[in-house]
Amino acid sequence: MLRFDAPMLVGPAPEAGRIIEHAERRGRHLEIEWDDGLVLDTSLRMNGTWHVYRSTDRWRRPFGQMSAAIQVADWTAVCFGAAVVETYRRADQRRHPGMGRLGPDLCRNDTDLGEVVNLLLAYPDTEARVAEVLLDQRVMHGLGNVFRCEVLWSIGLSPFAKIGTLTEHDAIRLANGAATMLRANLRSERPIGEAGGQPMLMVYGRTGQRCTRCSDSIESRRSGGQQRWLYWCNGCQTYLDPRLQRTSEGSMDPHPAAQRWIADLPWNRDAV
Repeated sequence: MLRFDAPMLVGPAPEAGRIIEHAERRGRHLEIEWDDGLVLDTSLRMNGTWHVYRSTDRWRRPFGQMSAAIQVADWTAVCFGAAVVETYRRADQRRHPGMGRLGPDLCRNDTDLGEVVNLLLAYPDTEARVAEVLLDQRVMHGLGNVFRCEVLWSIGLSPFAKIGTLTEHDAIRLANGAATMLRANLRSERPIGEAGGQPMLMVYGRTGQRCTRCSDSIESRRSGGQQRWLYWCNGCQTYLDPRLQRTSEGSMDPHPAAQRWIADLPWNRDAV
């Protein structure tokens, strides 16, 4: 390597003259490892991308969007729009901000989904919301924000359900649904509905529109420590919803719409 640049890098920078030995995709992360054990981890999420240019080529995106650049003889690899750019030492992986190894890759056909089920059922924080656990890269990786919303909708599970309330059957449905959807998406066969012959998302980005399953309205809210947008249908994603369970006892009006309205009152609504 001749030169390394990363304006928002967290961690030590790779040194010029070091040899790049390995590059690997892990879900929405791309990791690049040097011969001294230093690893560059770029979290691409939805908008990040890597480009490779000859030394004489003009970049296709502005310099100001550059997250990292690695220059070798005759070539430059440039990362644009990464959410996080950080380095860690392979020999001390526990210091990685992701707290150790990544969970099973749902995009791989040979992944043992039974391991995913066990990780869901053994999650240490039993009060954590399912929607947040699905973004925990130690449980599974490859899912991302769009498909966590779509998977939860596909099985009718409330995003506010606590992970500790899931049964083994629930965890199996969640793992199988997530893996099936991601692998089909890689083959450009997204099994999440069609509109006019074109693939479409059922809840993500559809705030205020009607649910195609129950005709209720799609809702959205920022959620979790990363404040990612969460989309769900209040009408049919009611399974294990703690808001409804808490307010159903002693309620004066048994109608589901009234139950949801009571559950979303400021003094009843769980903080997100």
